[in-house]
Amino acid sequence: MIAAPDTEAGIADAIRAAAGPLAIEGHGSKRGLLRPVQAAQTLSTRNLSGITLYKPTEMVLAARAGTPLPEIEATLAERGQMLAPEPIDTSALFGTTLPATIGGTVATNLSGPRRINAGSVRDHLLGIRFVNGRGEVVRSGGRVLKNVTGLDLCKLLAGSHGTLGVLTEVTMKVLPATEATATLKVAVPDLATGIRALSAGLTSPYGVTGAALLPDSPVALLRLEDFRESVTYRAGRLRADLERLGQVTLVEGEESRTLWRQVRDAEPLAAAPGDAIWRLSIRPSAAPALVATLAAAFGARTLLDWGGGLVWVAGPATEAAHEAVVAATQAARGSHTLFRAPEPLRAAVAVIPPEAPALAAIAARVKAALDPAGLFNPGRMRAGQ
Repeated sequence: MIAAPDTEAGIADAIRAAAGPLAIEGHGSKRGLLRPVQAAQTLSTRNLSGITLYKPTEMVLAARAGTPLPEIEATLAERGQMLAPEPIDTSALFGTTLPATIGGTVATNLSGPRRINAGSVRDHLLGIRFVNGRGEVVRSGGRVLKNVTGLDLCKLLAGSHGTLGVLTEVTMKVLPATEATATLKVAVPDLATGIRALSAGLTSPYGVTGAALLPDSPVALLRLEDFRESVTYRAGRLRADLERLGQVTLVEGEESRTLWRQVRDAEPLAAAPGDAIWRLSIRPSAAPALVATLAAAFGARTLLDWGGGLVWVAGPATEAAHEAVVAATQAARGSHTLFRAPEPLRAAVAVIPPEAPALAAIAARVKAALDPAGLFNPGRMRAGQ
């Protein structure tokens, strides 16, 4: 059963009238992310759609939570602006044609390659409206950066996967779109050299906005964006610095943009439809050893982003493969997310690491304050929560 009110008041009414737990979603494009929700009823924001405020000169946009992300991006593009965190398009990964919503994008805090330069979706969130578990409408933040005193609910709900409240409207900071882009492709002899190439680019003064590594080749990718003259100059200087690490080729314009859309959406991972996909956060220097360990364990296919700090992994959807991923990630002192897998596997394993006891106690108190009856997305992140 799906309820999809077209007003914020309707969302609040549905929550107050709920007879049991609710699965919270927008279009459902990320329904396969993390654990299966343990609820018989679904509350969708898909009909709560539309841009409510756009001030290009102030670089601020507000939209109802169910507004499709492509609609927002198209509106911004008309005025030469963009969502700087480069949110991921997960439609191919989850095998759906349903577009992501801005509410789902904020709720999952899924940021793309530009995160290393511009920050995450959470960092660009200025304000929210949401409905808590009592059916009360809550507003937090505003239209400027320094707008919060006390508990920052914007940061709290971003990345909470709909477990703390139902977002009804979000206000985002937007930035000017870049005029030109170029990507330096460095053919390196091994992954360790590739990580050095990414590090050299990121620690250079040339403003790298994307740093990824394709392990199969291997090829290091470094992106530059800005005014055309600036990109041309910086690409030349960075190229000279990187040639000691491998042969460097340059791609520009739409070819460069297409390449980074593919990296953003993990297309180079070439995951088969039945594969499980993990998203790992580790220190870049640990990436080569982790990739080698998982390749030996089950022939893992990998893609590195964020300078090597983000590792996408594809492999068999088995508990043995998951245990290998968790063990390798723990050895690297990182964290794991089981991003995609068949429902039985997602229900059987820890899709994200357990919280430390002190953090778990704080999280429980926050959950009790915002959703005292435990209505929202039970079991999404951890079993029994």
